[in-house]
Amino acid sequence: MLSNLKRDIPRLLSLAGPLLVGQLAVIAFGVMDTAMVARYSTDDLAALAMAGSIFISIYVGLTGVISALAPIAGQLFGAKRFSEIGEEVRQGWWLSLGLSIFGMLILMNPGVFLSIANASPEVEVKAILYLQIVAWGLPASLAMRVLVAYHNAISKPAVVTWLQIGGLFLKIPLNAWLIYGGFGVDAMGGPGCALATVIINWLWFLTMLIIVYQGKFYKIFSVYEKFSRPDTHKIGTLLKLGLPIGLSYLIEVTSFAFMALFIAKLGTVPLAGHQIVANLGTVLYMLPLSLSIATSTLVAQSLGADKPILAKEIGWSSLVFTTTLCVLVGFLVWIFRYPLLDLYAPSADVRSMAIPLFLFIAFYQIFDALQVTSAFILRGYRVAFWPMWIYAISLWGVGLGGGYILGFNLTGNIPEILQGAQGFWFANSLSLAIAATFLINLFKRTARRFEREHPPVEV
Repeated sequence: MLSNLKRDIPRLLSLAGPLLVGQLAVIAFGVMDTAMVARYSTDDLAALAMAGSIFISIYVGLTGVISALAPIAGQLFGAKRFSEIGEEVRQGWWLSLGLSIFGMLILMNPGVFLSIANASPEVEVKAILYLQIVAWGLPASLAMRVLVAYHNAISKPAVVTWLQIGGLFLKIPLNAWLIYGGFGVDAMGGPGCALATVIINWLWFLTMLIIVYQGKFYKIFSVYEKFSRPDTHKIGTLLKLGLPIGLSYLIEVTSFAFMALFIAKLGTVPLAGHQIVANLGTVLYMLPLSLSIATSTLVAQSLGADKPILAKEIGWSSLVFTTTLCVLVGFLVWIFRYPLLDLYAPSADVRSMAIPLFLFIAFYQIFDALQVTSAFILRGYRVAFWPMWIYAISLWGVGLGGGYILGFNLTGNIPEILQGAQGFWFANSLSLAIAATFLINLFKRTARRFEREHPPVEV
């Protein structure tokens, strides 16, 4: 095991490092939007929060479908079938176009979703405008996700990362100009950051197209070799893998979204405390997520090269390494919980509500690392259907259902320490532990099956 770790960890880190930086840059987009719109008006901030939650739910689900390209192209890369990767990219673009049309129709007509929030007419108008603007960036964004999956599959994530960093620096002046107005442009408020995002999405996509076209490294993949019509078989293969992945993403997003909605019923103070800890948790999650994406790439490449034993060893190395790192992070979060909380400068009431939740966010790092790593290992094997059901049962059933019972003390005998927001966080931690257990077991069974089907060649 130790020799495997020494072999696999440098490869994981070389891929995960750029991915982590890129993920943090993307998170910074949302943080920047919130901070800058908050300075404009309360109504615009409320509209951003409402519209943003709708957009993220749709976007994450659609990008999950697109991400199916990564393990497919990764296996082709491992098998050195380079020209076939170009065909998969072209079919991925057709799929992204279809998904874009579907997503745009929803974003252009968000009335059903907004009616749930029961917001004021002023806020609702701004939220509708935000969604209608950001919809025009969806084709570029999803087409860009095809190129992101492509670069992950061929172990070149740094190219995308540099573009994401560049976009972040461009986002600041664009936001300031469009939100607050100036140079002949009227102030747009919240919808202004939507327009800034659309502009950057299209610039990202067009720039990446040029890079892929001009770069000598990309020639072997034949992305621009010919025009390809939609291939129902290849698109069907992408959908067969991508739809469960997209639904898994949606389950994760909605489980946390509804968790926040339920906690909101407890009052503004519990919600504020939860939001601080949840925000910190999102940042911490980028570490195991980046390592997991890198793991999926290496597993897929190994399987494509007909090396199932190596794929299994990489999977276990990543599970051990990622979990160890996350345990360390969890320990540090608990030790430095007070300084971390001070960064948000909360009121005394919110502070006292948030502090106990740090125990859960520190403790569940081990389960979060195990579940996300296992899920991405399985995606490297092109297994996504059963993980989707595992997520649905654990995150929705145990996490949300159990959290509701505990948080609101429905049985009348729940210990006080497990009531309120703490109950929801306890149930969420338990759901991640259950998901991790089943996903690891599924990985074991999948790896054994692949070894039986692809035994080592005897010399």
